[in-house]
Amino acid sequence: MRNKQILKRKLLIPLILVLISALAFFIYTGNYYHEDEFADQAMDSTKSVEVIETDYGYFFDGIGKDHALIFYPGGKVDEKAYAPLMHQLAQNGIDTFLIRMPFHLAVMDMYKADQIDEIGRYDHVYIGGHSLGGAVASIYAAKNNDLIDGLILIAAYPDKQLDEDMKVFSIYGSNDQILNREKYQESKKYISGKLIEYVINGGNHSQFGSYGFQKGDGEASISMDEQIDQTVDAISVFILGE
Repeated sequence: MRNKQILKRKLLIPLILVLISALAFFIYTGNYYHEDEFADQAMDSTKSVEVIETDYGYFFDGIGKDHALIFYPGGKVDEKAYAPLMHQLAQNGIDTFLIRMPFHLAVMDMYKADQIDEIGRYDHVYIGGHSLGGAVASIYAAKNNDLIDGLILIAAYPDKQLDEDMKVFSIYGSNDQILNREKYQESKKYISGKLIEYVINGGNHSQFGSYGFQKGDGEASISMDEQIDQTVDAISVFILGE
């Protein structure tokens, strides 16, 4: 009888630890940054951009026909917070695919871009992301060099060695206090091809999305509208060459 009780206790302890870990995970992932009212407005279709909900997230179908951008959101940020950026890029001629990640963490489904059936109709495909999303996008780019023409890192840095043919565009705000600058510089060893860097003077980490101020970030000295406008212009030049 005593041996059975000991065995039950031995089995019960790991179960309790698993339940505690699961609870901690759900508490952690349940606390994330939500899109604001400005982002919700950008989720509406307009005359030039149709916003379509899909199994993988959202498709911003704009005026372009040849260029597309797959976008991975930042960690613990609702993907809809990037709707203003996606909408404006689509309006500029770059169709965008905004990916919805499990638990708002791109590491939970690094290859979710494979679910985009429409991607085959474009001559030029780029992938990018913000913060953690950018790091995970670099992993996808490293594994899909034949599909991806270029990588766009928004306040992010690569995590894997990239092919020498992979063009990389890096953009971040001068007031960003979340981006690890030391690791950012070290990560350049993974970039074998052409690297273009663009620093938004007065921009911070949070204002690439429309979800409010992110804890630990620096204060921006420019508006979110201005930061997103500069980001759209810079990415458009990188992709479209205009």
